[in-house]
Amino acid sequence: MAEVSVRYIVDDVETAATFYRAHLGFDIDMQPSPGFAMLSRGALRLLLNAPGAGGGGLAGDAPAPGGWNRIQLEVDDLPATVDALRQAGVRFRTSVIEGRGGRQVLLDDPAGNPVELFEPFDR
Repeated sequence: MAEVSVRYIVDDVETAATFYRAHLGFDIDMQPSPGFAMLSRGALRLLLNAPGAGGGGLAGDAPAPGGWNRIQLEVDDLPATVDALRQAGVRFRTSVIEGRGGRQVLLDDPAGNPVELFEPFDR
């Protein structure tokens, strides 16, 4: 499977990297400066940039965290995952939503970037 990279702009790279490692199962592959970190989870590479740090933090207008575009992470047991994250103080944008293909929930990383957790019905 080919790797896919997604870049998120975050206010505090250290806080965001710790969040993704501790709560969402990412590995921190490199963190060469306070303004940048590269994480991975399976074939997904997540690039975290502070605004103004490196080329990724300077592209286009002034980058800022937030919005509704998001990464989707598949989980085996959504209710158990949501319970554990709530106990850890993670902020959610939605309650669990059930659709045709499965259930999902949106949470915010420490900078306000959305992450979708998805549990498909057909396993």
